[in-house]
Amino acid sequence: MYSRQKLRRTIAALVIIVGIALTISSNPDSYQASPQISPTQQKAIVTSGSASDALQKLVVKGRAPKTNYSRAQFGDGWASVRGCDTRNIILKRDLKSTSNDENCRVIAGILDDPYTGTTIAFKRGVSSSQAVQIDHVVALSNSWQTGAQLLSAMQREKLANDPLELLAVDGSANQQKSDGDAATWLPSNKLFRCTYVARQIAVKAKYQLWVTPPEKNAIQKVLSKCPGQPLPSK
Repeated sequence: MYSRQKLRRTIAALVIIVGIALTISSNPDSYQASPQISPTQQKAIVTSGSASDALQKLVVKGRAPKTNYSRAQFGDGWASVRGCDTRNIILKRDLKSTSNDENCRVIAGILDDPYTGTTIAFKRGVSSSQAVQIDHVVALSNSWQTGAQLLSAMQREKLANDPLELLAVDGSANQQKSDGDAATWLPSNKLFRCTYVARQIAVKAKYQLWVTPPEKNAIQKVLSKCPGQPLPSK
């Protein structure tokens, strides 16, 4: 028989899968998850307007300890719906000229990499798949230390699979970023930096995460060059 912990994880996974399935059914080209947040918290979520305005509404404080952090705190890998996992959903969204196999896996495509400004010919394979990786724009360990540990397991799994939080990018750039925030890492492609930090703000606003003082300062510096940068919603 299931232990209580296993039962809760099973129920949470089923709820997430059903939610993703309903979203994809209504708009298969634009899958977007959203967290389970209380009505009181919902009032604080910023979903539109400028990134600069939204940044000013985020709580600012130091990082919480990394104690108990693990990738498993955000679910057991990618969520899957009808044989399509989140990784392949994002590859299909971000790459062009894609081809898929019978298992819904993207086997080839072209990525105009936002982080480096280069073009990558993606081909699925043991030695080639990692050329394109799916980045959590707000690194999961960063989110853990800026409020995600206060979310439920279901909310964290939604965060980890939310297209707002995910980008297909150059694998080496993603590895270089690691768990850095805007204070320690920015894309080498300067033309993408405004879009990048705006997406980080949107994720943090949506999931009630905070920013650290150095992080906020770094983001403000980027946005000073694009004060009207809009806040993305997906």
